[in-house]
Amino acid sequence: MSPEWKKNVGVSTAVKWPVGLGGKGNEGVAGLVKQTPGSIGYVELIYAIQNKIAFGAVQNANGEFVKASIPAVTAAAAAAAKSMPADFRVSITNAPGAGVYPISSFTWLLLYENPKDKARSKAMVEFMKWALTDGQKMASDLGYAPLPAEVIKLEQAALATIKVS
Repeated sequence: MSPEWKKNVGVSTAVKWPVGLGGKGNEGVAGLVKQTPGSIGYVELIYAIQNKIAFGAVQNANGEFVKASIPAVTAAAAAAAKSMPADFRVSITNAPGAGVYPISSFTWLLLYENPKDKARSKAMVEFMKWALTDGQKMASDLGYAPLPAEVIKLEQAALATIKVS
């Protein structure tokens, strides 16, 4: 979101941190933060909750300071739904809107539209149909943000294009 950050630190799965250490995954980052007085780090919300790790609020695009929460991540996804392209390539990082947590992301799945292994693909499509319907009821209890209805509708339409027979 910051041109200065992009220029000096970069945009990638591995960036050029100007100072400090990088940890691998949630456990690695949490371990380094615990060992380093005054440090900060970023871990998944569910990891922080399960491990009782304190976390603070982050300023969003509306200028509000919002703590990570399941409703705040769902709000970020809802903001993106209005302009989501057919291939779902959209970022919900720094999404606009009140109560939106700015460091949010979708979990991505890639499925072949015309798969070679029809039986395996059919099983995956059926799982995804469940995940987008009954499975949504379990998302919050597992520490994940339920998808907004608008996103579910778009994903169900995309699932219908997969040739499983």
